[in-house]
Amino acid sequence: QVQLVESGGGLVQAGGSLRLSCAASKRATTMYSMGWYRQAPGKQRELVAVIMSGGVSNYADSVKDRFTISRDNAKNTVFLQMNGLKPEDAAIYYCNLRDLFGVYWGQGTQVTVSS
Repeated sequence: QVQLVESGGGLVQAGGSLRLSCAASKRATTMYSMGWYRQAPGKQRELVAVIMSGGVSNYADSVKDRFTISRDNAKNTVFLQMNGLKPEDAAIYYCNLRDLFGVYWGQGTQVTVSS
C-alpha cells in the first residue's frame, strides 16, 4: 500500500504561480506513472498532467505551456509547477500513482484562483 500526501495548494491571484508537491510513503518499485488530477465543483475529475516511469510526460490541452510536472525519484516525490493560473484552474488537485498492484490517490489540495 502506498500513501500519497499533497501540499502546496492555496489562494493565488490570476496570473500567479503555485507549486504542488506529492510525496509517496515508499518507493513504488513497479510504478507505471504518477500524476495530477483535478476536480472543480460540479465537474468530473480530470487529468491535468502525468509522468510515466520512463520520464515521458503528458498534459491536458488546457494546461500545456503553463504547467510542468516533474519528479524527484530519490524522494519519491512528484511536483506540479503551475504558472499563469486562471480562475478556471481552481479545483481540488489530487495526486495519483499507478503501479503493478493498484491505483492510489492523495487526499487532495485546494487551489483557489481569484480574478
